[in-house]
Amino acid sequence: MVEGQAETGIGPAIVTPRRGGAPAHGRSAVARARRLFHYLPLLPSLFAFLVLLGYPVLLAVVISFQRMGLRELVQRTTVWIGFQNYASILADPTFWAVAIRTLAFTAFNVALTMILGTLVALLLGALGRWMRLALSISLILAWATPALTASVIFQWLFDSKFGVVNWALTSVGIFGDYTNHSWFATGLSTFAVISLLIAWQAIPFVAFSLRAGILSVPSEQYEAARVDGATDRAIFRRITVPSLLPLFMILTFLSAIWDFKVFTQIWTVRQGGPAGETVTLAIYAYLKGIAGAQYGLASAVAVVMVVLLALVLIPYIRTMLRTQEDL
Repeated sequence: MVEGQAETGIGPAIVTPRRGGAPAHGRSAVARARRLFHYLPLLPSLFAFLVLLGYPVLLAVVISFQRMGLRELVQRTTVWIGFQNYASILADPTFWAVAIRTLAFTAFNVALTMILGTLVALLLGALGRWMRLALSISLILAWATPALTASVIFQWLFDSKFGVVNWALTSVGIFGDYTNHSWFATGLSTFAVISLLIAWQAIPFVAFSLRAGILSVPSEQYEAARVDGATDRAIFRRITVPSLLPLFMILTFLSAIWDFKVFTQIWTVRQGGPAGETVTLAIYAYLKGIAGAQYGLASAVAVVMVVLLALVLIPYIRTMLRTQEDL
């Protein structure tokens, strides 16, 4: 009888195990056990994540189905209203305008941060020792500055009467006379100032991360490319970018999350003004919910924000994971 085949006859088929080791199902079970063992060190972090983030998210979802105002909060009463909060915000045309504005604002800030952060990372590699040290210290100070303090500083810089920016532009004379020019008169110019503020504080993290990634690329690849006569632009396009592609995607993913939920900078600079033209979803949730003491409505807006961000980022996450698998 050939091994692995059943005898002919009436009785049940008998399969003889193959020589050279355990059965296939046994080896697969051992492999699964080993894979699970590798994830054991992540259990404490997963538990902390579920406690610190999972419970508040679950609580926000529960409150979003309730009418929760000051009266209900003080009296500790629970009034279930189903999807009424969601119907209220989804039927508000202002919500959709704010959502589109938030997505455009996020995309612009992410692109600005990644482009400038990449340029600064390349600049760190091109500068001399002392200039690199001075630039690194400046980046660390910008990164360490609290968002509230940075927002106040930028308000002073772009002040119409005493701002340094207006004085500098007027002194140069190339861009015309900026005396008493108001940078906060329109929503577009106000968003421009806020975007510069956000990028100013986000660039250090991106620059240092990319600089560390560039240093991890074997120097032999750059030396071989230079010997072949490749330009710096070709080296960056054919060696640096492919090598750092997973890092680029992770940094873009993190930047999108951070910029989507920006609140402090927008609120400190102009509280969503002028005329509500800089209101994003985070400001919308505060104005509609917290400021109006409608906590159920605020929770519904927060849940919609999470869902909207997930719908935008899930295809990107799938692409990111596929790219890492290909590498």
